[in-house]
Amino acid sequence: MAQVAPPTPANDAGETGTSTDYDDLAYRQAPHNLEAEQALLGAMLVNNEAVNRVMAFLEPEHFFESVHGRIYEAMVKLVNEGRTADPIKLKPYFEGDEGLVEVGGAQYLARLAASATTIINAEDYGRTVYDLALRRDLIRIGEEMVIDAYESPVDDLATEQIERAEQYLFNLADQGKYEGGFVNFQTSLTAAVENIEKAYKDPHKLSGVTTGLETLNRNVGGLHRSDLIVLAGRPGMGKTALATNIAYNTARRYLDDLEAGEDMAETKGAVVGFFSLEMSSDQLAARILSERAGIPTQELRRGQLNATKFNELVRASRELENLPLFIDDTPALSIAGLRTRARRLKRRHGLGLVVVDYIQLVHGLGKGAAAENRVLEISEITRGLKNLAKELDIPVLALSQLSRQVESRENKRPILSDLRESGTIEQDADIVLFVYREEYYKEKAKPPDSDADRMAQWQQDMDAVHNKAEVIVGKNRHGPTSVLELHFASETTRFTDLAREGFEPEQF
Repeated sequence: MAQVAPPTPANDAGETGTSTDYDDLAYRQAPHNLEAEQALLGAMLVNNEAVNRVMAFLEPEHFFESVHGRIYEAMVKLVNEGRTADPIKLKPYFEGDEGLVEVGGAQYLARLAASATTIINAEDYGRTVYDLALRRDLIRIGEEMVIDAYESPVDDLATEQIERAEQYLFNLADQGKYEGGFVNFQTSLTAAVENIEKAYKDPHKLSGVTTGLETLNRNVGGLHRSDLIVLAGRPGMGKTALATNIAYNTARRYLDDLEAGEDMAETKGAVVGFFSLEMSSDQLAARILSERAGIPTQELRRGQLNATKFNELVRASRELENLPLFIDDTPALSIAGLRTRARRLKRRHGLGLVVVDYIQLVHGLGKGAAAENRVLEISEITRGLKNLAKELDIPVLALSQLSRQVESRENKRPILSDLRESGTIEQDADIVLFVYREEYYKEKAKPPDSDADRMAQWQQDMDAVHNKAEVIVGKNRHGPTSVLELHFASETTRFTDLAREGFEPEQF
């Protein structure tokens, strides 16, 4: 029976030589470098400090040769236990390992130590092994994409396949960021002081993106980068209107600073991406147009315009046409698709704020337990939005519905437990805002005209809450919770600051 030649040291291309000439083979081998793997393992066996230099990013499955992965895994376990990992200590663990027997048995461990690189180069070799593993994963994803495209079932839409592929690639890219880890406190402190200095020098004392509402800015300091802000309310409270106002104000500030020649690195405005899963883009644009022109939305919808109002509409539309506000009204968008589109907008236009209307209309990847359990799916979505905020280093403002239990209480002001699937939303959010309008409920409680006493009291109560809204800060990781009062013009769905004594109206 012919004997199989044992492996010989790898050539410059990283391929082990045997009695077979691999150059004559008709297939391509997956990217790998066995010589780099051997040199790295050798360095670890000679000096266990090399293990500490690579274990933060290198896993056993990243080795092309499976026996190398098992040797590495055993060394990591020994080092973590405070024991020495050398050929003699490892030998008992691999006496029955068929993979090691094939390459020379326990003697192979000694040969690895003999082929060691220096510890100085250990991390560089580790990254070489890691990068080649990523390339193999990339090939695998590509192959799966091709197979899915050829053999997809009828109900598996091409757009869903694209979103899955983008998600796989994003996960792979995320895994590829092995530069992460501890940052010394001085670096973190410097960044914190720079943010405080910017807020100190800003006339509005803002450390984040402006909301355009002085009352809200003063309380939360604007919308901070990497924050997930949840804006919740019952239907009819005006949460979409408030989100639209904030989106407009932020984009308007950015455009004003740009046209004024300001340093855009210091602007408190932002390019805004608005994911409107409930309303169409033209309906959303009509709301903003109504607000800026001061014409009720009903009149716009019905075309009830005179010459003066039409001219005002034209003026407002010209004012808005260069607004850096991008609207995506794709229905039933997945969290993967949303993240992909946001990253694309960031790359092309410098996205600075994402608005999602609303969380319950977004869906997850649609597989596994999350697809069957709505709470798990919402958890996946909110976690994805928080990750998006951190990845793009921008604030994400996500709207959310409240459960119907609010309507059964006498005091209908919302609290955190009123959030639908509240556990996951409350946990992932940095700030939770509730919109509440007492006028909405008072109006529904109107007594009959025949009851003069009750009608008089009702009219008095209505006068006290007319055009007033509350923004309740239910959770705030950066400061205290509070209740803020705003003015709300229901005809044009516009939120503004309440005029207070000592302030001129134009300041608001």
